[in-house]
Amino acid sequence: MVVIGAGYLGKRISDYFNCLLVSKDQVDATDLSQVKKLFDLEKPQIVINAIGKTGGPGAIGVDWCENHKEETTQSNIVAAINICTEAAIRGIYFIHLGSGCIYEGDNAGKGFSEEDKPNFEGQFYSKTKSEAERILKHFPGLILRIRMPIDNISNPRNLIDKLKGYPRVIDIQNSMTTIPDMLVTMEQMIKMRIEGVYNFVNPGTISAAEIMKMYQEIVDPNHNFEIITGQDLEKIVKARRSNCMLDSTKLSRLGISMPGIRIAVEKCLRDYRSKIN
Repeated sequence: MVVIGAGYLGKRISDYFNCLLVSKDQVDATDLSQVKKLFDLEKPQIVINAIGKTGGPGAIGVDWCENHKEETTQSNIVAAINICTEAAIRGIYFIHLGSGCIYEGDNAGKGFSEEDKPNFEGQFYSKTKSEAERILKHFPGLILRIRMPIDNISNPRNLIDKLKGYPRVIDIQNSMTTIPDMLVTMEQMIKMRIEGVYNFVNPGTISAAEIMKMYQEIVDPNHNFEIITGQDLEKIVKARRSNCMLDSTKLSRLGISMPGIRIAVEKCLRDYRSKIN
């Protein structure tokens, strides 16, 4: 197995599977010839594309992508297509880390399924992830739509670390993905060689404000924050944020669904506390 993309999720996945992790310094996946050379050398049976440009220095999250459209397109679309098409040619099992941040709303309380057309156009990052999925789903492989990753270890990309650094958070229900559950479920799907598009989220929804209230109760009772509205947030950030509910029914039909989001977040917070202590 080879994981391409040595960012936060790529490192977590490669550590869990104890497999080769390839950084951009080693292989620039936007150059198809470099992808070919990597596959010639390693001859992987499984390749995971964990490349994703979600932001950069000097900006709040995906706001960076609004002013760096060329780099965002290269990472989120071109690299993904290069890896996917070359894997298809060679018969390599391909997994792509997609995003669920391509929807807005809760779809009349049902949540958005994998078959629903993306409806969120509020930011360039989401547009690139939606476009990449639109192309990749025509090739063999597994596309996992991840949302707002929550982990049990401290990391700047962990939603817990992000939220605790914000003096103000919103109280809007969202689908989210807990990384420990993601890794276990991914392993099961790989063993089964599952293909297709999947909403890779824990069942149910939770808000940023609720997570921070749980953080106060479990990790730091002295932590303070203010709750603001979505409209208030839009005045602060450059790009609108996706707030949505995804339907995880398709994943549950495999018999390997993840635990509910509230239970999963509580466990992450308890593990998080034990690790920082």
